[in-house]
Amino acid sequence: MVDQSLEEAMALTLTSPAFADGERIPSTFARDGENLMPPLRWTGVPDGARSLVLVVEDPDAPRGTFRHLGIYDISSDQSGLSQGASPGVGESFRFARNDFGNTAYDGPQPPVGHGVHHYHFRLAAISEPRLGILGEVSVADVWDKARKHLIEEATLVGTYER
Repeated sequence: MVDQSLEEAMALTLTSPAFADGERIPSTFARDGENLMPPLRWTGVPDGARSLVLVVEDPDAPRGTFRHLGIYDISSDQSGLSQGASPGVGESFRFARNDFGNTAYDGPQPPVGHGVHHYHFRLAAISEPRLGILGEVSVADVWDKARKHLIEEATLVGTYER
């Protein structure tokens, strides 16, 4: 039998050195700031995970959940993404089209006076090495496909208000 504290230590976790879970996302990472993707770190990738998927969603958006980022085909050997990460030569991951219509990260930009919005950074460990997506795809479609192969999921929530 596995000790509960050992089980918790092995759980998939997602953190950022830029903000703590439940805390405000610095304006550097907001769309009306520098619009840089915050640095992210993860630990506890489960056995059997062959790749990772990352999405950023705002469930507080006026018209329903708004998707700011989708990255898929991230190598399960990676332990994070650097600030401002983007796909480049030698990178295994790909960007999906966000709800702004961009295949990139677009940070928080809630309507002025709409209150605090909660941005859910969701990391999924999946059993497939690649999602097998050809061409441009939406963040919502990537997440739907990833969930079919889900092993474990971790969430980091940051807040932002204008």
